[in-house]
Amino acid sequence: MINSFSERQKCGKIEEQIELLKRKLRLIYQGEAFNGRTTRTARSHGKKFQVSIKQETARLLGNLGWAYMQKENYMMAEVVFKKAQMVDADANKACNLGLCLMRQCRYEEAYYILEEVLQGKHQGSDEIKSRKRAEELLEELNANLPQPEFMADLDLDDDFVKGIDDMLDAWNTNRSRRLPIFEEISSFRDQLAC
Repeated sequence: MINSFSERQKCGKIEEQIELLKRKLRLIYQGEAFNGRTTRTARSHGKKFQVSIKQETARLLGNLGWAYMQKENYMMAEVVFKKAQMVDADANKACNLGLCLMRQCRYEEAYYILEEVLQGKHQGSDEIKSRKRAEELLEELNANLPQPEFMADLDLDDDFVKGIDDMLDAWNTNRSRRLPIFEEISSFRDQLAC
């Protein structure tokens, strides 16, 4: 019998995984998790540590979001990842949300979320693994962005474009930065001083 979340994930039983995660979240919502306590003892790699209801909720929401990603239900994954970030934001969930938005071709939103990770705005942003993942996702994002093809269609050569740039520079240097009305007033300024 398959008991743990990771075992279900490995076996590809995503529907069961989603139901299990929803059931655990429902227990937390109903106040029946942790036997009425605010924390519980958890173990990882042989070490014991305390987990709060808030941390457990965020972890379960993150796992639920990832399960929806596996099913390619990106809209549900997005909603769940955003909820997880509201409960306990961290760099890993931010990267998952960025990936989810990328899968929906919402590149600008994904870009800002991934940039926040690189700028250290989320817990865990300083971890090498999180930064590397954000950088890799940004590279993927940039590779998938639609490239502007209109310049290629114009068939403009470099000399022509440079000539236009030079002409615009010449126009801008000869013009005064002041509005024309002030140019007219300044010529009368000396007459008014008398």
